[in-house]
Amino acid sequence: METKEKTFALDASAPTAVVTGGSRGIGQAIAATLARDGYQVILTYRSRREEAEAVADVIITAGGKATPARLDIGDADDIRRFFAEEIKGQVDLAVLVNNAGITKDGFLVRMKEEDFDSVVGVNLRGTFICTQEAAKIMTKRRKGRIVNISSVVGQMGNAGQANYAAAKAGIIGFTKSCAKELAARQITCNVVAPGFIETDMTSGLGDDIKAAYIEGIPLKRMGTAQDVAEAVAFLASDRAAYITGQVLPVNGGMYC
Repeated sequence: METKEKTFALDASAPTAVVTGGSRGIGQAIAATLARDGYQVILTYRSRREEAEAVADVIITAGGKATPARLDIGDADDIRRFFAEEIKGQVDLAVLVNNAGITKDGFLVRMKEEDFDSVVGVNLRGTFICTQEAAKIMTKRRKGRIVNISSVVGQMGNAGQANYAAAKAGIIGFTKSCAKELAARQITCNVVAPGFIETDMTSGLGDDIKAAYIEGIPLKRMGTAQDVAEAVAFLASDRAAYITGQVLPVNGGMYC
């Protein structure tokens, strides 16, 4: 029997932000920043329960409210269960950040169909289903913020990442359509598109590869997870109440 994750009591009436893939990297920074800004945060994870609990502990120690929740973004039934059992009627859903994603890189001529399907399935289809379920709840609330995490790769493409680029580009078109549909209910839908960011994913790159990337960035540095988190926090705030259907690049000018 699976051990239930450590949880923390949340206020059912307090504005709540759900951050998918919130146990590490950009998702961790987003969760902490939204908690700093007054949201209580539900951060989801698929397999790293201890890491998610540690993130929640840090947020609570800093005076915020957070709880981890297991969620497989690649499983449509699990997403629907999550929103039905842990969100609807349980918390006041104010913000959804679709951050969870995977990569399975490979050159086009050698890419396996299952690798294409799995990346699109998690990154794009998972975003679709999470947004669909959140929108059902937010339309009754008549207010909400949805922020989807795309990538500079979805804007400019990248060799060896046809599946990832397709999914991230799809998120942009998907979000623009959602913005038009949900605006009448005062729900905004926007995209944050990070560039070359310091994360676990990029930490394994050699210094020469990093230097080559940085050379193509006008600001001459890699971005940080906090750079991305601040952009998300802005779009989730009332300061961005009249912004919807937009893409906010966080890339140091590498793609304008």
